[in-house]
Amino acid sequence: MSVKPDFPVLRTQRLGLRRIVAEDRAAIFQGLSDPQVTQYYGVHYETFESTQAQMDWYELILRSGTGIWWGLHLHDTPQTLIGTCGFYEWEQEHHCAELGFWLLPQYAGQGLMSEACKAILHCGYTRLQMHRVQARAEPENIASCRLIERAGFQLEGVLRECERKQERYVSLHCYSLLRTDAQAAIYLKESPT
Repeated sequence: MSVKPDFPVLRTQRLGLRRIVAEDRAAIFQGLSDPQVTQYYGVHYETFESTQAQMDWYELILRSGTGIWWGLHLHDTPQTLIGTCGFYEWEQEHHCAELGFWLLPQYAGQGLMSEACKAILHCGYTRLQMHRVQARAEPENIASCRLIERAGFQLEGVLRECERKQERYVSLHCYSLLRTDAQAAIYLKESPT
């Protein structure tokens, strides 16, 4: 049975997390065409027109119940996305999903993505009934690995050369956080706002 909740709009101390809409396409292109953002990310778009594939993906996973992705904005500028985060490969039968995220470079290093991840993990465990959330990152992507580890995820191992990217094979660190892990308690008992 597929759970299709109303889209949860979330707030943190500094951020709003909302549904991504057609008007966000320019911001999505800005992020996913930036080599600093996509160096370790799974997709990269060369043209504004090609970004429509990403917009379609956000809607597809939401409609099919296989994921949910939020646009991030600062409170005073709700129309301007600064990044995205969400769950994909959501297997509702097994109560597990994968965590993904990206942030425009000018907002990096301020703890904003940590805030956003705290909010969506709270939503995932409490509202979306997830039991396991996993995350994967290239070992060279030190900032993402640190963020994932600070969020309480445990390193399960390395998927050796499991992806081909720019004519080379890359390995991925594989992390998980179970609802029953002691580190997940913070996401179960308090709202991030």
